[in-house]
Amino acid sequence: MTRGIKHHKKVKSKSKGLKKGDGSSSSLAPQLPVKVWQPGVDKLEEGEELQCDPSAYNSLHAFHIGWPCLSFDIVRDTLGLVRTEFPHTVYFVTGTQAEKASWNSIGIFKVSNISGKRRELVPEIEADNSGMDGEDSDSEDDSEDEDGARGPTLQLRKVTHEGCVNRIRSMTQNPHICAAWADTGHVQVWDLSSHLNALAETETEGVQGVAAVFNQDPLYKYKHKDEGYAIDWSPLTPGRLVSGDCKNCIYLWEPTSAATWNIDNTPFIGHSASVEDLQWSPTEPHVFASCSVDGSIAIWDTRLGKSAAASFKAHNADVNVISWNRLASCMLASGSDDGTISIRDLRLLKEGDSVVAHFEYHKHPITSIEWSPHEASSLAVSSSDNQLTIWDLSLEKDEEEEAEFKAKTKEQVNTPENLPPQLLFIHQGQKDLKELHWHAQIPGMIVSTAADGFNMLMPSNIQTTLPSDGA
Repeated sequence: MTRGIKHHKKVKSKSKGLKKGDGSSSSLAPQLPVKVWQPGVDKLEEGEELQCDPSAYNSLHAFHIGWPCLSFDIVRDTLGLVRTEFPHTVYFVTGTQAEKASWNSIGIFKVSNISGKRRELVPEIEADNSGMDGEDSDSEDDSEDEDGARGPTLQLRKVTHEGCVNRIRSMTQNPHICAAWADTGHVQVWDLSSHLNALAETETEGVQGVAAVFNQDPLYKYKHKDEGYAIDWSPLTPGRLVSGDCKNCIYLWEPTSAATWNIDNTPFIGHSASVEDLQWSPTEPHVFASCSVDGSIAIWDTRLGKSAAASFKAHNADVNVISWNRLASCMLASGSDDGTISIRDLRLLKEGDSVVAHFEYHKHPITSIEWSPHEASSLAVSSSDNQLTIWDLSLEKDEEEEAEFKAKTKEQVNTPENLPPQLLFIHQGQKDLKELHWHAQIPGMIVSTAADGFNMLMPSNIQTTLPSDGA
């Protein structure tokens, strides 16, 4: 169980982008040949410095809103269900980890004019030593969109919040409604519609972090016996919520109106330690999954009482995070404190061995895991080792393809032999990564939060199959 990132100083990104299979990498000093950097294996010599390879990304931007944020969520908008053309606009909600409890806030922000460009899957390999840092992280040649405008615009509003925000989630069906876990032990539901509307109606509100701070009462508030992190809105039943705490208790919230909930004070108890994450089934409205510091994952059916319908040992250490695949509802991914990632086919639970994939690439705790909303076989992972990795379970080692690639690049790049073939992309440069999310409406976009702020990235080798009708 790995937690807080309170009052860290902002740290400048040092390296980003190592692509498996196409030779893009962090590059060393200009007089040296391009070399693929292996985190945890390679070491920098005196005078050497890692620099980002811009060709690894279609788009890459970094920003921060003041205090570090342990959690955030991407707010669904009305700008289009599948957006592929730059520039992009994205809305977020987040919560701070400030030095003093009274300094915390919920942040509602909009990032517009997100620039980028389309690239070939295998770009021509060149020694490029232009770094990516600052508020506009594109290289100088790539920072303009089609209209010639430069750099993204950040607009921010804040709502005062007592205590640090451990986790925050926006409701799928009503994205302006958000639930936030506080380190005070309270779970609060907020209506942020006025702030989202204000940001949508103007390009100047809260520009460049000059944010108005509002005092606002939550719609609803519930006190657990301890603080917690686990929370999830039902994707099928609007307003239905589960929250889990560090005392191993899970509570079900049933909406009774637009602004009130009925919470059964008798909790669901099946874990022997802290409940770390919760995920509703994407297909069954009464079923959810939980994971715990006790190393187990449990499946619950709210119609069957307060005991777990199934429970199994999932990892040899704390299970920090889980993600239920919304495109392949039999698949559940989990990440552990020992750095391992497991993928289970829930149809095989009764047979005893449901693990269909297991990876030991990361050596530090997994802090976030999420299936792609556009590709059933893809998922993204963040770890305390300061890496964000993207995996594609459909990939297998192809000797012929690798030989062809080496011939194309004239062996300018030496790809490491010991990387799993399913490892598609490695993103680096953030300090103490905490949470990531795919954008459900912009295929290929991932946003991550860390001690030194947010990154928005679109790796150039993430290929997404779009619906034929464009819907």
